[in-house]
Amino acid sequence: MRPEILFPLFAEPTKLEGVGPKTAPLYEKLGVSRVVDALFLAPSGVIDRRLRETVQGAVEGGVITVRVTIGRHNHPGRRGAPYRITVNDGTLEFMLVFFHAHPEYLTRTLPEGEERIVSGKIEFYDGIAQMPHPDMIVDPAEGDPPDGFEPVYPATAGLNQKAIAKAVRSAVAMAPALPEWQDAAWLSKREWPAWTDAIQALHAPESAQDIEADAPARQRLAYDELLSHQLALALVRARRRRAKGRITKGDGGLRRRVEAALPFDLTGAQKRAMAEIDANMAENQRMLRLLQGDVGAGKTLVAFFAMLNAVEAGGQAALMAPTEILARQHLAGLESLCEVAGIRMTLLTGRNKGAARDEILSGISDGSVSIVVGTHALFQSDVVFDDLRLAVVDEQHRFGVNQRNELAEKGAGADILVMSATPIPRTLALASYGDMDISVLDEKPPGRKPIETRMVSLARYDQVVESLRAAIAKGARAYWICPLVEESDTIDLAAAEDRARALRRAFGDDVVALTHGKLKPAEKDAAMAAFKAGDCQVLVATTVVEVGVDVPEATIMVIEHAERFGLAQLHQLRGRVGRGSGESSCVLLYQGPLGENASARLAVLRETEDGFRIAEEDLKLRGAGDLLGIKQAGVPQMRLADLAVHQGLLEVARDDARLIVSQDAELKTPRGEALRVLLYLMGRDDSIRYLGAA
Repeated sequence: MRPEILFPLFAEPTKLEGVGPKTAPLYEKLGVSRVVDALFLAPSGVIDRRLRETVQGAVEGGVITVRVTIGRHNHPGRRGAPYRITVNDGTLEFMLVFFHAHPEYLTRTLPEGEERIVSGKIEFYDGIAQMPHPDMIVDPAEGDPPDGFEPVYPATAGLNQKAIAKAVRSAVAMAPALPEWQDAAWLSKREWPAWTDAIQALHAPESAQDIEADAPARQRLAYDELLSHQLALALVRARRRRAKGRITKGDGGLRRRVEAALPFDLTGAQKRAMAEIDANMAENQRMLRLLQGDVGAGKTLVAFFAMLNAVEAGGQAALMAPTEILARQHLAGLESLCEVAGIRMTLLTGRNKGAARDEILSGISDGSVSIVVGTHALFQSDVVFDDLRLAVVDEQHRFGVNQRNELAEKGAGADILVMSATPIPRTLALASYGDMDISVLDEKPPGRKPIETRMVSLARYDQVVESLRAAIAKGARAYWICPLVEESDTIDLAAAEDRARALRRAFGDDVVALTHGKLKPAEKDAAMAAFKAGDCQVLVATTVVEVGVDVPEATIMVIEHAERFGLAQLHQLRGRVGRGSGESSCVLLYQGPLGENASARLAVLRETEDGFRIAEEDLKLRGAGDLLGIKQAGVPQMRLADLAVHQGLLEVARDDARLIVSQDAELKTPRGEALRVLLYLMGRDDSIRYLGAA
């Protein structure tokens, strides 16, 4: 049950001043569906409304608040012309300008010869200062002049700043004094205010710095949000650790056989990750571990060794991929290793029908199939395992938590290993995967050559085609990536189908293949197979080749309209080349002129191939919410914390949450009771049910 002290904050937004049934849906567009949401609607800026002596020296476009004497009203001489009022601030004469004016209202509001305080943006017209449609007009004899800093909130059509500010002020007035959930020594060390004081400071800034991410009040509120999230994850983690798993410990025989057959040595990072996974699987608690690494770091091989561990212990393993292309890629890559190990592997996708499907299902249920690779088809009701010990989920962000769990539930206490094909900044890993153990592959196998990365303007398209022609003549294979499938009337981007036609005219029909998400599975497979076999030398594609596709002979990657892609996505695309022994290159074709952010993204890509550094830069440039795939990955949509800025606070919150759960697992101490209030306040109600005394 939510504590009674919080009841007013979880009321409908119509309880806020000025919010009625008609405007409530507009506030919901801002994320305000309850009173508490208005408290957490952080200002995006401030307006300086402090009274100035004069508009002289004002910066154009800046807001000025000044006392003036009203002069002559200049009625428009023609229809549509502005209504102008001359005013004087004692130093300078300037104009108040009104369009579509109501003369009677202006004569009454701004009578000649009287004083008023006006506030608004200053513009210059023919060298004369003017203030079009002042934001405020105050009669000093009747009301207090604006004085101070006014918060500016995110807006939506139909709501003005005045209305939003009024609603937020009423929410602040409803905020109760809550028990302090933060450690007293920590608060004192950081010199942070109490929660209520922090809320008031956020919405009543005394300077532009007061709303910045490093302001004490904002830091305090951000840490509250981060702590609630990390505590919720820690409670889930503690509950999972209480759930019984199965001890899975192989004898290493199959793995030794496979390792001896590999034409290369495992990296130190791979060996370290395998040891961490083995230790987890040997416990009688269920493993939930994230395995992440850069492009080509060898994640699949580590996962395969974990699957062999399950098979050695007498069980089965399943590897679930988000697409059939990727599932078949895994099958092709691992089949020969299964032959070396002397075990049976099979593929199960939605394409398997009738007797063929029945035969696959029979092998899975009787245990004769040791490892199953597949798509979403794996967790359908008619798929029954003999003894599923390990579920591996590739590209975790493409699957929901429920889908992951559905697969794991097909085994008694099965361990779960999830893989991320995109390097995740540590901050985001803590935020989105805080309930998991994490293994990081931070080394690449020896012998990988650097990829030469160049930026080329689309204006030089013909030169790129000619260079590609020369490379093809020498036997090279190339990807050509386009952001759209077919021509768009609204966006001037290359379409994959049109680009394929153009390149076929340049190189010949048999040289160029095409694949994209709108093709039928058989057509996609045929294109990929032709490219992999060398039957064609250029594969035109959308981002369907972003991850998983492995053609070591491909040495050229052309990314058209590279400025439209995120950094992490560009890095993944580039990682499709440089996988063999040949010299590889990546051409970033861009449409100029480039904006500041696009220039920064492409520059980072040219400077480094370190996926983790690239991911960190992407986080800084775009923020957590905009990173490719992050919304699916479950990164919380923070309202007050900025994961790109508050990384240090997130680390502390994680440690704090783990300490809290280790010392007060049921949250029964005075601080624990206060932390329950925090969890409810932040909408973490689900985590409360993990407490034995909920």
